[in-house]
Amino acid sequence: MSTAVVSFLTLLLVATVSTALTTFPSDIAALKAIKSSVNPTTIPSFTCLYSWDFTSDPCSPPHVTHFLCGLSCSGNRVTQLTLDPAGYVGTLSPLVSQLTQLITIDLSDNKFSGPIPNSLFFLPNLQTLMLGSNSFSGVIPPSISNLKSLQTLDISRNSLSGSLPKTLTSLTALTRLDLSFNKLTGPIPGLPKNIVQLALKGNSLYGYLLKQSFLGLAQLETVELSENSLTGTIPGWFFLIPSLQQVNLAKNSFTGVEIFKPIESNLIAVDLGFNRITGYPPANFSAYPFLSSLTLSYNKLRGRIPWEYGKKPTLSRLFLDGNYLIGLPPKEFFSGKTSISGNLGDNCLKSCPVSSGLCLKSQKPWPICQQAYRGKLKPKS
Repeated sequence: MSTAVVSFLTLLLVATVSTALTTFPSDIAALKAIKSSVNPTTIPSFTCLYSWDFTSDPCSPPHVTHFLCGLSCSGNRVTQLTLDPAGYVGTLSPLVSQLTQLITIDLSDNKFSGPIPNSLFFLPNLQTLMLGSNSFSGVIPPSISNLKSLQTLDISRNSLSGSLPKTLTSLTALTRLDLSFNKLTGPIPGLPKNIVQLALKGNSLYGYLLKQSFLGLAQLETVELSENSLTGTIPGWFFLIPSLQQVNLAKNSFTGVEIFKPIESNLIAVDLGFNRITGYPPANFSAYPFLSSLTLSYNKLRGRIPWEYGKKPTLSRLFLDGNYLIGLPPKEFFSGKTSISGNLGDNCLKSCPVSSGLCLKSQKPWPICQQAYRGKLKPKS
């Protein structure tokens, strides 16, 4: 075979491959719209968007000077839109919905603003949607239920408002949900049944913890609901969710807590600090076999520290400061046989040794303790 024929066949093969990898026209139109929706003065020369030069085909390698980063392709379709955290200022174009083969969108840590385009919630293959640390506003529409393949949803640290849509239960593939630090209000609705990590902290959610919201969540491991306006008694069934490991309900308005002894539990860490919980410190927490961290700081607890806390070998961090606890702390805390850390300060305890870091700050002034117990306390020694 002559050299000329070989060269021709090679060129034909290259041309065929190049043609096969020419990006789908609607994908190119979407990418152009996405870039044009960003203020060009916020696209420095070292950024991904700067390298989007449409004189080159987005999905055709090699990417030497153009489309260096910010997207990935499979064949001639864009499958990932992952912008760098460069401080891009702009909006997200509704034409993002033309990228119908998208699996991942990650625009985190930029300055995108305005509503999230409703069209985005109709991408059939989307598995990961990460828009955290931007300035998106508006509500989360019921149409979010169309994202049947979605596994990770992170729109934390934005300015979303309104209530959580009741259609969240339709996201049956979702395992990680983070909507923390927005302006969301209303009660917690029913949650996706396969959720593993739930983070809704730093909003204005209110109401009670209702069983129907958490019904059937057999895989739930982490719950972050701190810094909201939730109220009522934290129900005993909540801590019996079988896979639950970490719970943070601090800085709400809970007034009570109910703790049942578990048959089996994976619970490791609980933070109920800075609420309005009254009554005695729940001794039944000691029945959770793996519990290592318990925080009940700055509530309105009274009575004695349960002796069971001192006998629990797995408990390594205990924060009971800022309550109205009386009596002697468990001697095991100061025996040197345990390595417990934490704080028992700002209570009404007797003989809490100032030499121990556990007893800082100092205990409450005696008149305040007397007032809390309506003058029924004997003088502290």
